[in-house]
This record gives sequence, structure tokens and C-alpha cells, in this order.
Amino acid sequence: MKHPKFSRSFEVVSELPEPLKPLKTLAQNYYWTWRHELRDQFRTIDRDLWNEVNHNPVEFLARLSEDRIRRLCSDDNFLLRLAACEKELADYLSSPTWFDATYPGAREKTTIAYFCAEFGISESLPIYSGGLGILAGDHLKAASDLGLPLVAVGLLYNRGYFKQRLTHDGWQEERYPQYDFFKMPLQLVRGKDEEPIRVEIELPDRTISCQIWKAMVGRIPLFLLDSNVFENAPSDQGITDTLYGGDEEMRIRQEMILGIGGLRALHAMGIPPTVCHMNEGHAAFLSVERIRHFMQERGCDFKTARQVIVAGNVFTTHTPVPAGFDVFTPAMMERYMGKSVQAVGVDFKAFLKLGRIDADNEGEAFNMAVLAMETANHVNGVAKLHASVTREMFQARWPDYPQDEVPVEAITNGIHTSTWISRGMAAIFDRHLGGAWRRAPSDPENWACIDEIPDDELWRVREDLRGDFVRFVRSRLQREMERRSMGRADFSTIGQILDPRILTIGFARRFATYKRGSLILQDRERLLKILHHPERPVQIVLAGKSHPRDEAGKKIIQEIYRFIEEGGAKGRMVFLEDYDMEVARNMVSGVDVWLNNPRRPMEASGTSGMKVVPNGGLNCSVLDGWWDEGYAPEYGWAIGERETYWDQGYQDWLDSRAIYALLETNISPKFYHRMEHGVPKEWVQMIKNSIRTMAPTFSTGRMVREYATRFYMPAAEAYQRLSADGLARARDAREWREKIRREWSSVKVGKVEDTAKVVNAVGAKVTISAMVHLGGLKESDVEVQAVIGKIGPNRDLLQTHMKTLKHKKHTADGDLFEGETLLPETGHQGYTIRVLPSHPDVHVASELGLVSWQAE
Repeated sequence: MKHPKFSRSFEVVSELPEPLKPLKTLAQNYYWTWRHELRDQFRTIDRDLWNEVNHNPVEFLARLSEDRIRRLCSDDNFLLRLAACEKELADYLSSPTWFDATYPGAREKTTIAYFCAEFGISESLPIYSGGLGILAGDHLKAASDLGLPLVAVGLLYNRGYFKQRLTHDGWQEERYPQYDFFKMPLQLVRGKDEEPIRVEIELPDRTISCQIWKAMVGRIPLFLLDSNVFENAPSDQGITDTLYGGDEEMRIRQEMILGIGGLRALHAMGIPPTVCHMNEGHAAFLSVERIRHFMQERGCDFKTARQVIVAGNVFTTHTPVPAGFDVFTPAMMERYMGKSVQAVGVDFKAFLKLGRIDADNEGEAFNMAVLAMETANHVNGVAKLHASVTREMFQARWPDYPQDEVPVEAITNGIHTSTWISRGMAAIFDRHLGGAWRRAPSDPENWACIDEIPDDELWRVREDLRGDFVRFVRSRLQREMERRSMGRADFSTIGQILDPRILTIGFARRFATYKRGSLILQDRERLLKILHHPERPVQIVLAGKSHPRDEAGKKIIQEIYRFIEEGGAKGRMVFLEDYDMEVARNMVSGVDVWLNNPRRPMEASGTSGMKVVPNGGLNCSVLDGWWDEGYAPEYGWAIGERETYWDQGYQDWLDSRAIYALLETNISPKFYHRMEHGVPKEWVQMIKNSIRTMAPTFSTGRMVREYATRFYMPAAEAYQRLSADGLARARDAREWREKIRREWSSVKVGKVEDTAKVVNAVGAKVTISAMVHLGGLKESDVEVQAVIGKIGPNRDLLQTHMKTLKHKKHTADGDLFEGETLLPETGHQGYTIRVLPSHPDVHVASELGLVSWQAE
């Protein structure tokens, strides 16, 4: 026997002396991750230990020596700072919030539940892989700042995402450490009997149990489910082992735990959600469980419950290509979800239609994003261009709608400024802008005085940050070299890597092929000349992981590594292993330019480039994702134009040449053109323009406010309205929908007339009338619109706007609708008539998708 098994388990915690108890309070709330002063309270105790525990304050405190604890208890200055930090946290948690001021009285009747497969809160909680998780973490922090009544739900991965190591020839290897959750800022959620609360999820041939952990992110509780409990079989204990690991079966099990188990966990803790936000399709099974629970609680049928639930659901997609969505075969769906579907009384073949773009195509796999769209009235992409791409991908689900009216809105991503800003830039903003930029980073007024910061002072901070970053890189490389050689690294070699005085470019992201991580290597001779230019040298720092099963991505990393080691770029180019939040913070604060070169339009949003903005870095990117709407030549550079070519080789050649040209003729000359006191005036002005314009726009403060005002609160009000009065309005809406579907084929646009002349003056009024045959419907069941726009090729109407026609009278020939419109522009214009269903409690575009157009 290797080890004896326990017969009883219990938790053991370390106790601090009374004067140091506030340290435990600070450690148990991730608020410290976005406050330099609170982080310093741990770091200054023992910097080496703080780094050794990967900035985990709970393990850090547990490992402090008795002698160090004794000395801290008698350090009056430390205790004064500690008291100030404890007061700051208490004041933050109790201060008035934007949400309460904007929606007085709504908190008591509103709970928003935010579901995501990963959360990037801190490097010390390694349950994230990349952009989706980092965005989710920033979302929670902004929700806390704004005071939203929001809770979050995810999975607690026992072995997290992998740790990346490169072999001697640059091949990525993955290692999965085992984490001890009892040594993290997490609490096991217990019931009144002090026993852990468990939720059960039914798999095909067995039921598994999960426990719940809680992390506090400011005001926001994050609940994480964990299948590693004694009652489960060993194979089931490992379901929540790794993020995005395993095969299709493992993925569907994880997604059942997230969606079904996550919702059950909220109910088990007495937190019934008003609104559920599915951040990506991984959590879409929650809709089925939410309908089942509502049916059981309210004693209603599936269709009535679904009418209520879709009103209270929100779905955000981050995926710009069809291959990026999670799909499962019908057989796997029936095996895993058959019981859940049976529990809501739906025929399984009918259920499968909820997960297909073409509902009647039985050969199409079940798409989790489609299920989420079918069960949410509010759907969005994460940038304007991404929303447009998503509308194109899902056009087939709304065949009668113009593509730009497919009901997918845009809420562009942002960053949590306080998490990602460097200490040096925060200090200079505090001195010159006051504290308002911290409290409301999305308010443009708080950044308006950026030009008042003296150029030499701002440039001095930027020089210091670049120097700090070079030291960070050298320290990290030293550890990597020592690990590979199993001996002490040669310090003279380390000292030759990078130069704190020269133009530094950062490139860090997931190494998927569409992100083109090796694009800059297209012309290696030209690149080497740029790197080693005698007057305007450049250095590049790269980082990022490839998915363990992505061989092509691993080859890109290896290609870069070999070029650095063997191609003459050593000292001017560096690849940092194991990209995580710590590496990201140092990169975005230390580089001068952030490079991003995906294949357009395959970058949904991207947020890394946003993070350099408040740190005084500039962006050079393909016009994709957020940069497509953020770019202006006054504060950044665009790689190429908005045209894309089918020939990917030609596109790569074109874009790589654009990067070289920008570096040679614009970026480097501007950086090295120094005026008085060695300050590059034009460069510094670009920094100021970038911060003033983009810092407030691309912040999660703005983003989460948009979610609240456009999605969360309308969804909460609709859910509450449909749930009230014995479900009267929900039943009415359900019956109306059934009537519309039954009668819609008889709705026709008849005779259409207008008062327009062949040639009309700008500003002229035109009356449009349409006779509409409604069949078994009433005029109150429909909205009749004139769709007006410019006439393009093939008689297409472009740049359209809608004019609603009012009902005038019933006639023997049908119902007459009429309206008056102005002609505000010159040119060749026209219109057509359409009829849409209309009901105050039905989100028509997402729920019905029916339109009757005037015959051509």
C-alpha cells in the first residue's frame, strides 16, 4: 500500500496574531489584484516568498516564519499601512454604487448570474487559458466597481490550464500541476449543518456530485464547481481536472456541470437568478435546466416556461468562425441530454432543432451557440465587426431578414483599467488627473486633461517601465536557462539580452494559426536589418501558448524559437515561456508598441492591445476586432487595408511587407526622433492622443454599463413581468406566438401607393399607403413598415431606414396602413413594404424570425 486512505477529513487553517488579522481579510478578497497598495502590503513582507507562491496571498501567509510574524507585529509603520488597506477595502465594499443610483430599488429583486468556462482573476487562480477568461475576470471586477447585483459561475479545474515548457529545440511541452484549493483565496460553500453543499448531475448511466467553492472578487461572489469529491468514481473526480482537456465526451460532461450543475448550485445556495448571461456557448445547457426548474416550480408547460426563460437570458459569442463553436453529434446529445429533455416534455428530435442553423437538416451537428441563441432574447458579438461577421454566419436562421437585421448586437469588449495599469502610469495620472480616472475610467472627462502632463515627465515614466520590463524578461529567462541546463546561468549572457533604451515591440497571444505568430519572419533578412539597425534598432518580445492538440500552432512557436537561437536574432528577440497574467501585466506596461496581425476578420475582439493604452503603449494592428473601430493615425498604425484576399499566401506576403514598411519608415523614425531633453515629441503626443481617446472607450466600465442598460435590466424586467400574475402574460405571449405561426402564411402585402413624383426635391414629404391582407390576424398583431433606402446594384436597397405605417381602416380588400416620410438625401432612392409580427412581450426578431415582404 502506497498511502493509507483517510476515514474522516477536516480543514486546518493558520491563525495570525490579532494585529495581523487584517492580512487574512485582505487575502480572502481578490480586490487586491487591482490595487497596487494592497498588493504591496504582501510584497513588502517578503518579496521572494511572494514570487515563489505565484502571488497567492493565502499560501503566502501560511508560509511566513514565526520570527517574521513577530517582527511584523511590532512594526508600527507596517501596522499603520495595514490598517489603511483594511479601511480601503471596507470603504470600497460599503460605498454607494452606480447601479443603485441608476436603478434605485432594483437590487432586491434582481440577480444576474454570469456563466463562463474560465475566469482570469489572477495568476494565482490558474483557471483561465486566454482572452475569454481574462475578459470574464475583468467583467467581474467592473461589475464590482459598478455595484451590479451579479454572481458568477464557473468550474474549478484541479490541474488548471497547462504550464508551458519549451524543449531545447523549441517544441512546446505541457505540464499539469496539482493545485490545493485549501491554500487559495477560496472557501468551500457549506450549508447550515456545516457540511459542504453538493449538487448532482445525471450522466447517462450514473449520477455525479459536485461541491462548490466561492471566491470574492470585490463585491462579486464567484462560485466554482468541483467534481473531485470522494463520492464520485475516480474517472468522474477528474471531469473538472483540466480546462479544455480531454475528448468530446469530457467536454460535454464539463459543459453539463457548468450549465446544469451551475444553475442547481445557485438554487441550492438560495440564489435564484433573474437573468442568466451565457458567456460563450459552453454554458448553454443552463437554458434547459432553467426551463425544467421553472416548470417544476410554477407548474406550467414547456412552451410557457420557455417564453419566460428566453426573456431572462443573455448570450455573448466570442467566436468568429463556424469551426470555433462547440458541436456534438445527435447520438452523443441523446445519450447525455436525453433524460433532461425528457424531463421538460419535449420530443428529442424537436429538441435537436434548437441546436441547428438549419433546423430541418438532420445531418447537421448540434451547435451549443445555436442552442444559446434559441434560448436568449439578447445576443451580442464582442466588437462591431465581429457582430457583423456573426450575423453573416447565422443568416440562414433568419432567411427572410436582411443580413444587417439578424438579431446579433455589438457590445465591444474592454479592459479593467485598474487591473492592467502599471504603478508608474497610475502615479502620474493621480498627480495630474486626480482620482476620478480610477473611480470612473469610462468617463472621457476624467482623461480630458492628459495633455497637461509634461512631455518629459511622461517619457521618463515610459523609459522606466521599459527598463523594468527588460529586467523582468532577463530574470525570467535566467530561471528558464537554469531549468534547462540544471545549473547557474551565465549572467554575462543574460545581460546581453534586450536593451532598456531601444524600441520594444510586444506580441503575445494564443498561437492559433489564424493569429499568424510567425508572420514577421516572412523576410528574415529584412527583419534582421530592422532589429540591428545601427541608428534605430528594434527588439521584439513574444509569448503565448498553443493548444495541446494544435500541432500547427506548436510548429509556429518552434519556428520562432529556432530563428531566435540560430537565425541571428538572439539578444534582439525573446520568446517567454508560460504566458500568464503576470507576464501579460509586465508586457503591456513595458512595451512601446503592441503588434497584432491576425487574418481579418478572424479576431473576434482582442483585448491585449487595449491593455497597452493606459500604460502609454501604442498599437500596430490589422484592422480586425476592436482595432477596426478603434484605429486612427493620430495614435496608432494599421497593417494594410480592410480588403482581404482568398489567397492566404498573398495576404501574408502583403501584410508582412506592410509591417516591415511601417517599422522602417514610420514607427522607428518617430520613436528615435528626439527633441529637447531627449524626448520624442511626436511619439509622446501619440501616447496622449491614444490615452485620451481610447482609455475611456475600451474599458470594462463602459462595457458592463452597456450590458446592464441594454441587456441585463431589460431582461430582468421582462422576466419579472412574464413571471407575475400567475404567468398570465407569458401564457398570452405563448398563445400569440402559436397563433402567429399558424396564420402567418396568409399575411400578404397587396396594393401599394405613394405620392412621390418621378423627381422630388430634398426634404419633400411623401405619403406611402399599403393594403395588407392579415388573414386571421388583427392589425394589433403586426407592424407594417416601409423600408426606405438608396438603390444599389440588382435593385438592392442600401443604407436603409424604417418608417412604421399606421393602421387607417378595415376595407373589403384588407387593412389599409399609411405613413408620411421625408426625403432627406439626394440620389436614386426607393422603398418596399414589409409586415412583421408585433407583441409587447415577444422579442420578435429572435423568437419568431417571420417577415412578409411586398412581392417584387
